[in-house]
This record gives sequence, C-alpha cells and structure tokens, in this order.
Amino acid sequence: MAHIICLLVHRISLNLIIVWVSILTLPSIYCMPPASPVHCNATGCTLSNAYGAWGDRKDCNFPQIMYPKTEQDIISAVVSASKSRLKVKVVSKFSHTIPKLACPGSGPGNSMVISTENYDRGIEIDSEKMVVTVDSGVGLRDMIDTISKAGLSLVASPYWEGVSVGGMISTGAHGSSWWGKGGAVHDHVVGMSLVVPGTKQEGYAKVMRLNGQDLVLNAAKLSLGLLGVISKVTFALETGFKRSITYNFTDDNAIEEAFVEHGKKHEFGDITWYPSRHTAVYRYDDRVSLSASGDGVNDFIGFQSNLILISKSDRAAEKACENARNVQGKCALASTFLGYKKLTANGLKNNILFTGYPVIGHQHKMQTSGSCLYSSPARIDVSCAWDPRIHGLFFYETTAIFTIPNFKSFLLDVKKLRDLQPQNFCGVDMYNGFLIRFIRQSSAHLGQSEDSVVVDFNYYRADDAMSPRLNQDILEEVEQMAFIKYDAKPHWAKNRAVAFLDVQRKYSKFDMFIAAKKKLDPSNMFSSEWSDAILLGKEGEKLDGCALEGQCICSEDRHCSPQNGYFCKTGLVYQQASVCRYSPSFVT
Repeated sequence: MAHIICLLVHRISLNLIIVWVSILTLPSIYCMPPASPVHCNATGCTLSNAYGAWGDRKDCNFPQIMYPKTEQDIISAVVSASKSRLKVKVVSKFSHTIPKLACPGSGPGNSMVISTENYDRGIEIDSEKMVVTVDSGVGLRDMIDTISKAGLSLVASPYWEGVSVGGMISTGAHGSSWWGKGGAVHDHVVGMSLVVPGTKQEGYAKVMRLNGQDLVLNAAKLSLGLLGVISKVTFALETGFKRSITYNFTDDNAIEEAFVEHGKKHEFGDITWYPSRHTAVYRYDDRVSLSASGDGVNDFIGFQSNLILISKSDRAAEKACENARNVQGKCALASTFLGYKKLTANGLKNNILFTGYPVIGHQHKMQTSGSCLYSSPARIDVSCAWDPRIHGLFFYETTAIFTIPNFKSFLLDVKKLRDLQPQNFCGVDMYNGFLIRFIRQSSAHLGQSEDSVVVDFNYYRADDAMSPRLNQDILEEVEQMAFIKYDAKPHWAKNRAVAFLDVQRKYSKFDMFIAAKKKLDPSNMFSSEWSDAILLGKEGEKLDGCALEGQCICSEDRHCSPQNGYFCKTGLVYQQASVCRYSPSFVT
C-alpha cells in the first residue's frame, strides 16, 4: 500500500509541475518573504536559521538583541557588552548557516545578539579606485545593483543572493572561478572595519580600520564572526561586463577527466552531476563585451517562488517514498525534475522566458539569484520551497572542498559506489545532484591553501531527528570518503557535525587565525559552545542514534537505529567507513 501511495503522490507532484511550467509563461511571480530569524517575547529571544533546521527546539535563546543603524550604534553595543562581560553574536536578517555560528549559547545566559538588519544603508563607490565600501548589513542584491548603475561589477558572488555582506564573507561564501582572484567573495575584500572589545582605557571598544597591508585582514575577512563585529567592508571592482551562459546536458563518462579542463577554460563554469541519471551538466559561462546582444536573467529554479501546494506535494512524495522504502519512486521524481531543469534551462531566461542558448545578460543579473525572497501582498500562496512555515522541503547540505588530485579520486570512488546500485543516488538527484565549483588559493587564514574544487549535495532530512532515512549508508559513505579518505575541508557555513572532525589539522594557517583571535578578542566574547565545537573538530558524546543526523560516526549499532533495522556496518567501496545500513533480517 505504501508503495502505491508513493507512486500516487509522485503522479500528483508531476501534474503540479506541469501546471507550474505553464505558469512560467507569465511574468515573474513574487511571494511572501522569508520570516525573520529572530523571535522575541517578554521572556527573551530565540534565533533560528532560514530552513528551520535549528531554533525550533529552543536551543538558541538569549535575553536581549540590539538593532544598530550606524557604526556608532555598533560601537555602543560592544561597549555595553564588554562592560557587562556578555557573550556576543551577530546575525543578519537572513540566517542561512547550518552550524549554529550565530548562537551565543544553548541557554539564556549572559549574552547579547547584534542584528545588522537595520544597518543596511551605506554603499559608497569610488570609481577612480575601483572599490565599493558597504555597511555589513547591506544585502548582496542591493550592493551589486548599485555597483552596476555605476558601470562596475563585483566579479564573485554566491549563487544565492539572500545574504548580507558581513555574513557572506564571514562564512566563506563563493561562486565558481579559477580565474583572477577566484570565486570566493572574501578574496575580493581589500579593506574592512571591525569593532572589537577594548580595555577600560580604550573605552571598552575600538574600531580597527584594516587594509591590504594589514596581516590581520587575512584573519578578519573569513572569521566566522569570531573576531568582532564587522561594520564596513571594501571590495575590489572591475569594469562592467556581460556574461554568456549555456548548459550542456551530456553523459558523465569522462567527468573525472573533464572537470579540470572545464574549470580552466570557462571563467565562471561549473558542473552539475546526476549520478543515478548518468548525466553531467556542463555550464559554459564566460564574460563577453557589454556590446553583446542580450538582456538575460539567471533565475535559478531552486530559488524561484514556488506554489506552496507544489512544495508540500514534493515533500509528501519524498516522505511517502521514504516510508515505503521505494527507491524507484525517488528515481521517477529525479527523472522528472531533471527533465524539467533541461526544459527550462535551470531558470535562465533570455528576457521573460528561455528561448534558446546562449543566454547573455549583464553581470549583476547573471551572477546570483533568489526571486523567492521578494514579496507581493497579493500573493500568499507562493514562497521559497524550504520555508519552514509551510512544511515544504527539509534537507541536509554537505559541502566538501578538495585538492584537485583528490577530487578526481573521489569522483572515481563515487562512480564505483553508484555502479553497484545507481538508484541509491536518486535521492540526491531529486535535488541538485552533485554541484561542482571552483575556487582559488586564498590569503585568508581559514581559506584554501591551493586551487580547489568544491562539491555540494543536498538530500532528504526527516522531520524527526531519530528517524533513519532511505539509503542512509550510501550518503554516509560518500561523506566519509570526502572528509576522511580524501581529507576534504568542510564549508564553514554548511555540513553536519561529523564534517568538522579534525578540522584544525586541515588548515596550515589555523594557528595564525587563533593568534589573531586571541589578540582581538582575548576574553572570547565572540565565541560560544557551538563555534568552539566546530573549531575544535572533536566528536561529541556518542549517544543512541547520534549517527542519524551526523552528530557522530557510528561504532556500535545503538548509534544508528537497530529498532528500525539500521545497524553499524562497513562501507561498500570505502571499507574503512562506518555507516548505518538497513538490514531487515537482523531486526528482532
């Protein structure tokens, strides 16, 4: 019966997608904006992230929050916290980090949160020096649109525009490029103002004006919010340009050989790999002259407004397939979604619609997207697909950063694992497959020590933290291949806890970052138990079920879910992996 329900829900979801494709012939639809991450009442405040992955269990409480509008307001907030010896964290109006980096602690305690939501006005362009200086709370979209009006461009940005300037650089947000200064946004930072605690003689706070000559800038431009409050950031700019994008949907046979040449040949190129479909999508993405014809827009499908009914239907289909242990149902969904992406060029539009490749448009319209962020009072039936208020998509996001040789070996191992049972990867391919991007060697202490390859993949997350998922062992094996066998580094703003194990050893300049932290924040005002857990890179207490959400790597069956038939086993290809595998014959 559960198998039939899974297929039925899939058919309903498919029909809704067909309806949605027809809606694409209409002008852009805007939706209700995401909710504020901060919720306060008479007893205090709670912070959550945008996906609802944390905060709903009251694990991020604090007694007070400040909303500065000027740099002087930020200084005053730090002075107050410093005098009272409070723990301090900074949050923007977006809050997308998966680790709890913005949480001051797990209980109310003596803490303060500073929100940059209202500190979002200052955007000062110096066309002669080709730089822009912005307040840290300014949204990425506002900044790049303003820069464009001056005939200039910010070269690098993340694919999702729902970030603040301060949050974007603090967590290592990136696009894709091995060219020039590369795809990581913090590597385009040439100056910064940082408000840090001070002594009584210094007035309990001071502002550090950092430029390219200051070695501290290499710690501050990717700081995880651990050094102080970023007040202003200065970015290097280039003359305005257009970009030309074409997606090539093809076979994945040579992907382990082709990725290096692709990264070298195309300035903003990336690759999306759908293992279960044996498909690789190569993005040919290069700058072209401003005189090139075209006014295209990158409106990535995953960031578009979705009918709430579709989002809920997609989630229902996933859950039905999970409950039925129906991998074929997930494969049908993966095939449907991939076909839809090909039909719609994954959201590229030559103007209002996609009419053919290449799609050419101005840099500020092509480099980032997020149309589901913007609201219209007339529409309450559409939203971002992951908005926790609608109980739509709910997922993990694993992001690993590899050296070039190790990434080739990783791809070959994943192919071996895929070839055992390709349908086991359909759950990943329902989302965005394996997104492969390129970032350059960085001067940031917590950045990359050499040109690197980043792979992101999303997959189903259960509503209940103690519920195992279909093909749990396969994705745990991929995760452990990445971070243990091939020594990949974790993206600081993403990942489950196990990705950060032994993370200090992976950064050659980690000690330099810690030295800068001790100098700027000697009392650890900007640290918390959550940020300490990430930086220490040690495994937490091994409790029953701890492996299900990646809080530990299993070493005993009880770390999985033996009552549901999931036991701790070795990997299929990477046999040193310890994973939670479904073994129904052992259920008692």
